[in-house]
Amino acid sequence: MTEEDFGPLLRPYTLTRGRTRPTGPDFDLMTIIRTAPAAYEITSPLPPEHLQILQLCRSPASVADLASDLGVSLNVVRILLSDLRDQGLITARPPATVAQLPEERILREVIQGLQAL
Repeated sequence: MTEEDFGPLLRPYTLTRGRTRPTGPDFDLMTIIRTAPAAYEITSPLPPEHLQILQLCRSPASVADLASDLGVSLNVVRILLSDLRDQGLITARPPATVAQLPEERILREVIQGLQAL
């Protein structure tokens, strides 16, 4: 049997080594991922997909963007990210919530101040 016999199921299965769930806390679609400083000092070989994620995350990227760039499902990306997180090779920052954003009034005052300049 070849990869074509199994269709699109074989590749995700092999990328995740048969796992269907990430370890640890889940990654939201908009979680921002960045390569951790420890990743620049790794000595053990990593699978190509992990290396590609580390390369893409040298500048911050969302989980959704990574899935799109890699051409794999969100679940596969989440599993690969959990591998990298478990090794301390990435950092994950949750997306900003409404509570973290400035009030609309403050934003309007900033806009007015900028327009006045």
